[in-house]
Amino acid sequence: MEISNLAAVHPNAKIGKNVKIEPFVSIAADVEIGEGCWIGPHVTIADGVRIGTNTKIFPGAVLGSVPQDLKFDDEQSLLEIGNNVVIREYCTLNRGTKANYKTTIKDNVLLMAYVHVAHDCVIGHNSIIANSSNLAGHIELGNYVIIGGMSAIHQFVKIGDHVMIGGGSLVRKDVPPFVKAAREPLSYVGVNSIGLQRRGFSTKQINHIQDIYRILFVKGHNTRQAISIIEATIKATPEREQILGFLADADRGVMKGFRQISG
Repeated sequence: MEISNLAAVHPNAKIGKNVKIEPFVSIAADVEIGEGCWIGPHVTIADGVRIGTNTKIFPGAVLGSVPQDLKFDDEQSLLEIGNNVVIREYCTLNRGTKANYKTTIKDNVLLMAYVHVAHDCVIGHNSIIANSSNLAGHIELGNYVIIGGMSAIHQFVKIGDHVMIGGGSLVRKDVPPFVKAAREPLSYVGVNSIGLQRRGFSTKQINHIQDIYRILFVKGHNTRQAISIIEATIKATPEREQILGFLADADRGVMKGFRQISG
């Protein structure tokens, strides 16, 4: 463990082996940091933060600050950060509220500079959120999600596994798994085929997913009609069931299909 003499680390904080803490870092009492982490200069880590192993936090990041939620009543809550996470400069990550009592960043996530993650969010494994993107409260991101830079995501939105969101997007509706989304309003622009290939999906699986989304987003059906057609005509597979399960839980409604774009 290597802690700079210019860092302010509360004696009750639990710091793992081989952790390096640079100058002007502030770490509160109710903090746990796993082995092999690097905490860069001028980082602030408030009460309620739990950090896994081999995570890197770059200068100016603020972790575990209280939620920007007027209903917050100083309840005890957490910010849980997994293993091998990279948090770049000036990210701000809030802890949870009584709605969920924690904000969760899972393993192998990259948060680029100036990303904001609000209270009660869940960010899945291996996801990437690019520079200056902002997540409001209660957002759920699946695994292997990529959010382009300067995107803004509305509270309570859900984004499925293997989704790619174009830079500068305003995400107001739920985005189902395996797709690419862009334009304004946010719309379906195809299946994330290259991403799926890189993660081991076969051509047959990708074509099967494309058949499902052709019905949902290209043929002009409303969501209820599309679901009925998919259930009746598309063979049951794990991918089909994952998509249908996501649609059933899409409380904010689903983003627009290709044919619904105007202009």
